[in-house]
Amino acid sequence: MDGTSLSRHERPRERLLACGPAALTDAELLAVMLRTGSRGHSALEAARALLARFGGVGSLLAAGTADIQAQRGLGPARAAEFKAMVELVRRALVEEAAQRDALASPDAVRDYLKLTLASLPYEAFLALFLDSQNRLLAARELFRGTLAQTSVYPREVVKAALAHNAAGVVFAHNHPSGVPEPSRADELLTQSLRQALALVDIRTLDHFVVAGTRVVSFAERGLL
Repeated sequence: MDGTSLSRHERPRERLLACGPAALTDAELLAVMLRTGSRGHSALEAARALLARFGGVGSLLAAGTADIQAQRGLGPARAAEFKAMVELVRRALVEEAAQRDALASPDAVRDYLKLTLASLPYEAFLALFLDSQNRLLAARELFRGTLAQTSVYPREVVKAALAHNAAGVVFAHNHPSGVPEPSRADELLTQSLRQALALVDIRTLDHFVVAGTRVVSFAERGLL
């Protein structure tokens, strides 16, 4: 079966134009982006297989380019198109955080962090610098590598926050192991950074740990 042999009600693009994107399933929306399937598989069947392979939309969006292009019927060109779409979504979330109170839309912050950190094969330490209204001024990756007090320097974090004239900071880092639980080293580092920033009247608002599609908040855990 190819994309042209689907019955009318199975044609995602026609359903989107007739009913709007909200009426489509995850697989149908993905099929619209894929456009065509592969030999013996329609775009919709390919989309369903992709979602099953990655375990849902969140994991698929966070997947690395190599993992996506390795799937049957995709390849480098479609993987590049898919990652371009993901990057557009990530940038839209940045714009939203820059225009509104980022802490008032925690789901948007979590989505941004998942799209930014979840697929990285290494640990990365990210800072979101916020103004006095909690609007995003900048998002910067400050450090890479195993997180410890010896590898993330409070002085450098303070310098970056002052350079952006930040009133508050949200930290985030990923656990490539897939385990989102904060370690004792993570807690000690966060307290050290919080104390250093407090000396220059900059608030530490939260610290998120990202592992795949799971995100743990220090503030929600009472660790701040």
